[in-house]
Amino acid sequence: MVAATSATPADQGSEIERFCSNIADAARDRRYMLQAQELETLRADIDKRMQALDQKRVEYEEWLKRRNDFLASAEDGVVKIYARMKPDAAAERLAEVSPELAAAILMKLDSRQAGVILNEMERTSAATLTGIMASAARKVDPT
Repeated sequence: MVAATSATPADQGSEIERFCSNIADAARDRRYMLQAQELETLRADIDKRMQALDQKRVEYEEWLKRRNDFLASAEDGVVKIYARMKPDAAAERLAEVSPELAAAILMKLDSRQAGVILNEMERTSAATLTGIMASAARKVDPT
């Protein structure tokens, strides 16, 4: 028994190396298995998120279609209302709404009517609306 415990450090080192080399394949296989499980869990999570994203996209497309349909029907009525107003009254009302909406209405009006309404507006408001209309008329997005 004494001989078994009195191994030299070189013998112990080679024994450790043999042990490590014997379990290296098993450890590597276990590590790969754990990584594969983690990847599968991540894949399942991504698939679930993609399904939720697809559902949100469908909801958004439905909402956008309803919104565009409403805007198309309401737009003509609003433009007709402003087309029939006196220019000074139209200028006063357009100064109270958002600049984007006012510019959109003016762009739908006959150019002569829009010019008369812009002429009745305050100079800074008219310049702002003109800038918005010019930007909207560009074919290429400046950003």
